[in-house]
Amino acid sequence: MGGVAVDTGAAGVKAPDGGWGWAVLAGCFVITGFSYAFPKAVSVFFKELIREFGVGYSDTAWISSILLAMLYGTGPLCSVLVNRFGCRPVMMVGGLFASLGMILASFSTSIIHIYLSAGVITGLGLALNFQPSLIMLNRYFSEKRPLANGLSAAGSPVALCCLSPLGQVLQYQYGWRGGFLILGGILLNCCVCAALMKPLVAPKMLKDKDLEQASEEGPEGAEKKKKPKAKLLDFSVFKDCGFLIYTVAASIMVLGLFVPPVFVVSYAKELGNEDTKSALLLTILGFIDIFARPTCGVIAGLKWVRPRCVYLFSFALIFNGTTDLIGSQAKDYASLVVFCIFFGVSYGMVGALQFEVLMAIVGTEKFSSAIGLVLLMEAIAVLVGPPGAGRLLDATKNYMYVFLLAGSEVVLSAVVLATCNFLFIRKKSSTPADKLENIAVTDDAKTAMCSELAETNDEEEKGTREEQERETEKEVVKELKEEGEETDKEKVEEVRPESVTVDSEEVERFLKEPQQNGDMAVSPETCL
Repeated sequence: MGGVAVDTGAAGVKAPDGGWGWAVLAGCFVITGFSYAFPKAVSVFFKELIREFGVGYSDTAWISSILLAMLYGTGPLCSVLVNRFGCRPVMMVGGLFASLGMILASFSTSIIHIYLSAGVITGLGLALNFQPSLIMLNRYFSEKRPLANGLSAAGSPVALCCLSPLGQVLQYQYGWRGGFLILGGILLNCCVCAALMKPLVAPKMLKDKDLEQASEEGPEGAEKKKKPKAKLLDFSVFKDCGFLIYTVAASIMVLGLFVPPVFVVSYAKELGNEDTKSALLLTILGFIDIFARPTCGVIAGLKWVRPRCVYLFSFALIFNGTTDLIGSQAKDYASLVVFCIFFGVSYGMVGALQFEVLMAIVGTEKFSSAIGLVLLMEAIAVLVGPPGAGRLLDATKNYMYVFLLAGSEVVLSAVVLATCNFLFIRKKSSTPADKLENIAVTDDAKTAMCSELAETNDEEEKGTREEQERETEKEVVKELKEEGEETDKEKVEEVRPESVTVDSEEVERFLKEPQQNGDMAVSPETCL
C-alpha cells in the first residue's frame, strides 16, 4: 500500500455508481449489520453474566447502552479522524479495536471490566467502522445512492437474524467466555471490509493536465493551485437551515423509534403468551425489515420521488408513529403480529432513508462532518428514550402508555421535519428566484439602454464614415489624374524623337497639295 491515502473526496472525480462501488456496498452491508445488531445480540449472554457476577438485569443492560452510546456519541471523533487520515486506515484500526474489546471481555473478572472492554473499546471500534463506511458509500454512488443506502441498511436485520441464534449456540457450547472470544474473532471481518474501501483517485488525463498547467505557470501557479487544508470538523454545516431542521427532527425521532422493539416481547408476555411465541415477534419484524429497506431504496431513487425525498422520509415517520399509536391498543397475540408487520415496513423505510436525506441536504464534501454531529445529538436521545419509557412503565404498569409516548414522539419529529422544510427551505429557495428575476429585469433595462446608446453611436459613426469615404474618393481621383498626366507626358516624350531630319522632296510635295478652305497649314515637323 505504500502509505496512507487520504481520501478527501477526490474533487472533480465523478461517482462511478457501480464497478468497485458494489464491493464497497458489500462492506457497508456487513459493517452496518455488526454496528446495529451486535448490541442486541450481546443480550443473549446476560443471564450467564447475572449468574457469574451476581448482578441485576439493569446492570447487564448497561453493556448494550454503552455500546450504542459509543456508536452514536463518538461521531465527531470519527469525523476528525476520517478528515485527517482517510476512511480505510480509520476502519482498519476500528476493526482491531472491536475485536480486541470482545477478546479482553472474555477474561473479565467483574462487570466493570466488561463495561470498559465490550462496552467502550468494542463500541469505539464499531463506531470507527460504521461512519466511514457510510462516507465511502456516499462517494461511490450518486444516481444509485438511494438504492445503495437501502441495500446497506438491510444488513442490520440480516445480521440480527444471524447473530442472535449464533450467540445462543455459542453460549450453550462454550459458555459466555468462549462465546465472547469467538465473537471477537468474527469482528475481525471488519478489517476485511475496511480493505475494500479503496479511495477514489482522479483519472490520469486530469492529472496530466494539472501537471502541464502547473509546469507552464511555474512555481507561483503551483502554489496558487494548492488545495486549502481540509477542516477536521466543519461546523459550517450549522449555517445550513436544512441541516438544523434535520438534526432537531432526528433527535426527536430517536426518542421513540427504538422503544417498541425493546418492549414488544415483554408486552406479549404481559398478555399471557409463551416466551418462544413472544420472541417470534422480533423474528417477524426483522424478516419484514429485510425486504422493506431495499424496496424503499428503489422507490426513493425514482426521478419524481428523489427530489421530494424529505417528504417521503416524513411519511415513513408518520407511518411508524401511527403504527405505534394503533399498536398500543393491541389485546391479543394476532394484533401484535399485525403490529410487527406494519412496524417492520415503516421501520425499514426510516432506516433506508435517514442517511440518504442527510446526504441530499449537506452534500458529499460536508457529509463526513455532518454525520458525526448528527450522531452526537442522537446519542443523547438514545440514552434518554428507552430509559424514560422504562420509568413510565414502572410508574403506570401499562404498556399502552409506553407505545403511545413512542408513537407521539415519532409523529412529532415527522411534523417538525415536513413543516419546517416546507416553510423555511421553500422560502429560501424562492428568494434567490426573485433576486434572479430582479436581476434579469435590471439586466434587460441595462441592455435596452445600451442598445439605444449603441444605435446613436452607430448613426454618428456612419456619418463620420461617409465623410471619410468621400475624402478618400477625392484623394484617389486626384492621384489618378496626376498619374494620368504623368503617363501622357511620358508617352509624348517617347513618340517625339530627339532629332528630326526633313527631306526637301517631301516638303515640295506638301506645299504643292491643295488645302481645303478653313484648314490650317501644318508645319512638316508637326505633321511628322
